[in-house]
Amino acid sequence: MMTGMAALLVSCTGNSSGKADRSNASEEAFSAMETAGSKLFLLAGTYTSSEGGKGIYLYRFDADTGSSHSIGMAEVDNPSYLTLSPDEKFIYAVSENDESSSAVHAFSFDKRSGKMDLLNSRLVNSSSPCYIAIDGKGRNVHTANYGGGTITSFQVKEDGTLTSAVSTMLFKGSGPDSVRQKSAHLHSVRYSPDGRYLFAADLGSDKLYRISVNDTPFEGQPGLLENSLKEFVTPPGAGPRHFDFHPDGGRYLYLLGELSGQVIVYDYAFGELTQKQVIAADTTGARGSADVHVSPDGRFLYASNRLQADGIAIFSIDPDDGTLTKAGYQLTGKHPRNFVITPNGKFLLAASRDDNKIEVFRIDTETGLLTDTRQDIRLNKPVCLKFAGTVRSD
Repeated sequence: MMTGMAALLVSCTGNSSGKADRSNASEEAFSAMETAGSKLFLLAGTYTSSEGGKGIYLYRFDADTGSSHSIGMAEVDNPSYLTLSPDEKFIYAVSENDESSSAVHAFSFDKRSGKMDLLNSRLVNSSSPCYIAIDGKGRNVHTANYGGGTITSFQVKEDGTLTSAVSTMLFKGSGPDSVRQKSAHLHSVRYSPDGRYLFAADLGSDKLYRISVNDTPFEGQPGLLENSLKEFVTPPGAGPRHFDFHPDGGRYLYLLGELSGQVIVYDYAFGELTQKQVIAADTTGARGSADVHVSPDGRFLYASNRLQADGIAIFSIDPDDGTLTKAGYQLTGKHPRNFVITPNGKFLLAASRDDNKIEVFRIDTETGLLTDTRQDIRLNKPVCLKFAGTVRSD
């Protein structure tokens, strides 16, 4: 166990206004908060370098009002991306470091007490893991390793702990940008909605990869069938970063190019992709587009942009063919690296890393446009946001 990288929960580190909560807050107080109308947990990963955060922060978030309350924090080094097990009993986080210290960590997550306890840590054996995904059965975990140009896979044991890495897939390639695309840079990995494939975006080679899933791996056997690898070539210089599937059975896939600032729209069916549209999310040429998500009702798509005119591009989605039409643009704080939408579609939360805050925007469900609620959550260097459901008290 890599105890130097992750530590115990630290309770009640702050609230939405930045003021300190009582460090001895009891489980009874936590339960009282739970019955006051709050509905979600918000988890926030941070960069922990100089003047950064200290790990993973936990908040209570009210999906009806947009208000939040700090609950606690688990110390871990540079948890730049998180995911939860399907039953939300475990949290898995990367430590985005160099090859010698990059790791993935498993935490138990007790929703009644709000505690996140470290279970174990495993080396990634590659540099700069920046994304982590888990399958729908909670058996396999994969990291996209930007610096190493690899995908590392782990198995999950019955108690939620991780095995040592069972495989590391190395990718090769380059793109037209001689600075940003000298080599492969895996930036995200996600399962297809049917769980049959893992897709991976490679910023360095302008490719989106598809890998078939091994449904019944034995202990120590990879959960991916490496010889099934298929590549889809994106427009030159796109720099694929993040992507999302449409909630209507995954009929469409939306891929955001970090370098081109464009959203590439695909028809998706049975593992195959057919490109049908390319539309600009960033019109400044900043080459810093970051994250992309479809609203839960499938009517709108949002894409974040950094470095210039930092903000979120808003698109309406054609219900007949999934194509995009520009609907608006919302300015945000500096460097909105990641954002998340509440399951009820009422709020969008943006992690503005360089302004040290999470901004809470209300979504107009008719137009898709955003309104700043001024209910910022103050936090040093937030870079990843995830929601989890709550356990209601009887």
